Amino acid sequence: MRLILIRDGESDHALCDVIAGRQSCRGLSEQGLKQAELLAHRLVVTHEVSDCQALLCRPVLRVRQTAEVLARVLPAGPIEDDCDLCELHPGAADGLSWEAYRATYGAFNLLTSPTRPFAPGAESWVEFAQRVRATLERLARRFAGQTVVAVTHAGFIVVSVLVLFDIPRPGTGAHLDPGYTSLTEWRVEEARWQLVRFNDLSHLTHGDGYRVYLSPDAPDDRIGRGGSSMCASNWRDNKEVTYENRSEKQRPRHI
Repeated sequence: MRLILIRDGESDHALCDVIAGRQSCRGLSEQGLKQAELLAHRLVVTHEVSDCQALLCRPVLRVRQTAEVLARVLPAGPIEDDCDLCELHPGAADGLSWEAYRATYGAFNLLTSPTRPFAPGAESWVEFAQRVRATLERLARRFAGQTVVAVTHAGFIVVSVLVLFDIPRPGTGAHLDPGYTSLTEWRVEEARWQLVRFNDLSHLTHGDGYRVYLSPDAPDDRIGRGGSSMCASNWRDNKEVTYENRSEKQRPRHI
């Protein structure tokens, strides 16, 4: 399976610093809609997912709106809702401002309390990570040999990296924050997962984004042009992952 995870576009709730789950999400901002349209245009020009056989999304307004823009240019059939692509379920915190959340429930510390629910009726960090792993494995079985596009959230994308690299817990000192409408691509064959690219934002940054390429698949013309890069061996067969950081413009997500 070739799995392309796409983060939803910028949403109104993010501009207001509000926790927005399925109930309280108010949809994409004007900028978020433009981001989705730019990605759709890119996909038309590049044909990079022209073999897409399924388009999945999380059933929340901002994600659905992003997927609907992409559905106009992708060859897949109707959009399929998959709730397992959700961000961490916020439970009773859905719709609260972050200030109100902290006043009501205190800080959510993943390091000291990984089994604590985010709020009443919400998931804990451990439960979220378990769901992401189970979802990836389910999709790999169902769509073996196919190309799938899944529109989801930053948290799901970040946790996919953590669970597939078997990083034991958040807070290890590294930071990941996939940008709005970014592409992160995984390939899996015979239960072996390969990260092909991470946080590909070239449709928004004109090639000056933050990416991770798994060599030897990394395009030669995108490696080593300015900025900083480093290689780290992360697979048992010592294949290298090349990290290229040309311009970090977004708040990092702690992992």
